[in-house]
Amino acid sequence: MTAAGRTQQEPTSTFQIDRSLQTLAGRAAAWSQLPLAARIEHLRTILRRTAEVGPDLVRAAGAAKGGGFEGEDWVGGVAIQGRTVRALLATLEGIGSGGRVPIDAADVSVRPDGRVVVEVTPMDRWDRLLFPGWRGEIWMEEGVSLDDLDANLGSFYTKGGVSRPGVAAVLGAGNVASITPLDALHMLFVEGKATIVKFNPVNDYIGPYFERVFGDLIEKGFVRCCYGGAEVGAYLVSHPMVDQVHVTGSAATHDAIVFGPGSEGAAAKARHEPRLTKTITSELGNVSPVIVVPGEWKERDLRFQAEHLATQMKQNEGFNCNAAKVIVLHEGWGQKEAFLAALRRELGALAGRPAYYPGAFERWESFVASHPDVEFLGPIGDGIIPATLLVGLDPSAHHLAFSQESFCAVSATTELGGDDAAEFLGRAVAFCNERLDGTLNATIIIDPVTAAEAGEAVDAAVDGLRYGAIGVNIWGGALYALGTTVWGGYPGAALADIGSGIGFVHNGRLVDHPQKSVVWAPFRQFPKPPWFVTHRNTNTAMRRFAEFETDPGPLTLARVALASLRG
Repeated sequence: MTAAGRTQQEPTSTFQIDRSLQTLAGRAAAWSQLPLAARIEHLRTILRRTAEVGPDLVRAAGAAKGGGFEGEDWVGGVAIQGRTVRALLATLEGIGSGGRVPIDAADVSVRPDGRVVVEVTPMDRWDRLLFPGWRGEIWMEEGVSLDDLDANLGSFYTKGGVSRPGVAAVLGAGNVASITPLDALHMLFVEGKATIVKFNPVNDYIGPYFERVFGDLIEKGFVRCCYGGAEVGAYLVSHPMVDQVHVTGSAATHDAIVFGPGSEGAAAKARHEPRLTKTITSELGNVSPVIVVPGEWKERDLRFQAEHLATQMKQNEGFNCNAAKVIVLHEGWGQKEAFLAALRRELGALAGRPAYYPGAFERWESFVASHPDVEFLGPIGDGIIPATLLVGLDPSAHHLAFSQESFCAVSATTELGGDDAAEFLGRAVAFCNERLDGTLNATIIIDPVTAAEAGEAVDAAVDGLRYGAIGVNIWGGALYALGTTVWGGYPGAALADIGSGIGFVHNGRLVDHPQKSVVWAPFRQFPKPPWFVTHRNTNTAMRRFAEFETDPGPLTLARVALASLRG
């Protein structure tokens, strides 16, 4: 049983895993050679079934995590999955009709140092209406030029159309319902591998819905599923029929898989002697920073950005690897206290909800004990953790909040100096890169007047931040959701120094050598984004958003707009 009383799925036996892997190994070549048209049809089926299972999946998530917040599962379990499938589908359809990834020359630029930037959002006319003023980019690794851009797009689809046969194992995450399906989608359609998925025991209720969505691929022997905890995962990844592994979780989980558990594993890691020598990719935790650049804000700006930051802290009760963990402020900003007061009001007004993820209270207690100036905002008790702020951390200190992700509703503030916004940005970039653990995502909040005054310093900050996903005036975690922007840690991690992981997923535009994704958005948006935790109609609006992303059209878009205006 889980903490909420939910009965978990029975662990899959080693005999069943062996049989599943035998099937996948026997069908891997057929999957690698499957014609593009057949892959496109499979994606269309996955998109349709994602919409069909949506209501049941959301009900199951609410029963497991505590009801009343179903909007989060409509977006996190249905809309994001539908959107990513649509992005990949549009890319493959473009390859099928034109022989190349459908990216216009006008959407490609070159930075002063020669790096190529590909604009991937908006991905269609609907995006221009749904996300006005947003621009999403993928910055490619050094060495890719305009002349050879097409050779660095399209994965295997533009390089012969056949992937190298193999079997991939996906170890699923327990917090967001779309993570595991999208990791499987990546292994199947971007890497070209027959795939076995092990669901995380925390949210293995998604398994039956996954099996419905991917049913055709299961029937044809291209996908298999299994259930269980660490023992099942260890057996699976070490199996000789598994060629490749992808894991979403913590760095500790990754290290136990790669080097082994306990003191022996730690010793092997110190010697750089992995026991798992297969290809392994990963998306792991992050101490996600939010850099608040000082400016002169109106009262409505303060409130909007307070709601924006409260969302980054409390969405999914903070059980997100991309949740805001360290708020970087200017020590001399004249509106600092007004902004923090607005943030406290928004957090304090939120309804309490169960801290459903295992270990949350233990982690919360350790962070609370780590700093003398702690604020509790909102209800506490009866399984509820309040939004918790560790206030005024010394940026030069070696603090727990800088080195570990709390993975619950705990965040910290710290302050830096600087004669102006440009100097502050430079110091903030250095602090985030050098003092905070992880390289997954970061956020910069800056008003347009200050951005104009700072000039090239804003671009330099985005360039300098060593993170795989950067949001400018939009939560960096939103890049997980777009489907066209890649999601993963900044390149350069190693097995013994894993950081936020190796590799990227959610690569709907099939960009072969990404370095980072960047999304630029307006400083203040209207109407209030319906995914804000402060949106009064978020449950309905997010259901409408999911219906749109799985079946875009004028009617479904109008329903999103109408529901959003009621926030």
